[in-house]
Amino acid sequence: MPSWFQQPSLTKKLWYAHPEHTPGEKPTLVAWKLADHYQLEYADGTQFLIDDRGKQIWATWPADTLTLEDTATYLLGPVMGFALLLRGFISLHACAIAVGDRAIAIMGPAGSGKSTTAAAFAERGYCVLAEDVVTLRDHGTEFLVQPGYPSIRLWPSSVAALYGSDASLPKLTPTWDKCYLDLTQDKYEFQTSPLPLAAIYLLAERTDDPAAPFVQDLSPAEKLISLVANTYAAYLMDAEMRGREFKFLHRVLNAVPVRRVTSHSDPARIGELCQTILEHV
Repeated sequence: MPSWFQQPSLTKKLWYAHPEHTPGEKPTLVAWKLADHYQLEYADGTQFLIDDRGKQIWATWPADTLTLEDTATYLLGPVMGFALLLRGFISLHACAIAVGDRAIAIMGPAGSGKSTTAAAFAERGYCVLAEDVVTLRDHGTEFLVQPGYPSIRLWPSSVAALYGSDASLPKLTPTWDKCYLDLTQDKYEFQTSPLPLAAIYLLAERTDDPAAPFVQDLSPAEKLISLVANTYAAYLMDAEMRGREFKFLHRVLNAVPVRRVTSHSDPARIGELCQTILEHV
């Protein structure tokens, strides 16, 4: 951390406290606002300091219990999402796939199957643009999806569903079970240039309905609510950021269709989900 951060006279105010707590009753994340910086403090002791322009980021972590890879997991997810927000960019909690010369975003909360769906598309020869953080660049009449990182993060259950129970992928960190699919390998392709966003699909709760997977239209209110609920780092927004977000999302809704897609609860039918989305696009 910078030397000025250690000064005892430093003043800061509470900006955000995550409602989820550790077994020791500690919030999983606490954010503080300094004069022209934000401090993010995670329950495991990892800390980030970000200037209010999103230009500089510092990090520190307890070296006896955590690794650089653990810190990078925070950095390339929520911390980078917040830095982009400070720079004026809106990001969706989604993955993005290239279909022809355009991109589709598959959106949903944690555990909805975004990463598993992205990996299933990658296995079918489609280029992945981004996973988890889908950042949109405003080009007036269209919105360009910015490329992220050439990897997909997967839980062991998703790895087993996609590749078989004896499959193995490298771990993201030595201290965590989550794995990653390396998209720089020869059999995969990663989209390295931005593409215009053609459609957004919201992953609904999985179902045993034999008709699944299927796509449904949403009302205008449902579309807006779904985008607001899946905006990255939204919990760290102030009123000005929130107002800018609403204006931006209204313009996205006027330019891009947003629909709900419901997959079957049987993981073996993930290919049908990909095909249903492709046929709909």
